[in-house]
Amino acid sequence: MRQDERWLARYNELKTFIETNKRNPSKHRMEEHDILNWLKANRKLMNAGKMKPERIQMFEELLTLIEQYKRVNQYQ
Repeated sequence: MRQDERWLARYNELKTFIETNKRNPSKHRMEEHDILNWLKANRKLMNAGKMKPERIQMFEELLTLIEQYKRVNQYQ
């Protein structure tokens, strides 16, 4: 159960970060690496089909939120 609590804490941390800053975590800022790495690891788990079923829907909602703040090429 401890692992589920930790996963949920990271999930909430990332969701709050995106809603507060109106952007996704940056790979260029050291203080954002933890949540970015968590996101990448969980995306890999989901794509490999190894994510726990109860987490899939929550994570898909998070990916929808991330898609809204996806970086846009300013030179197009």
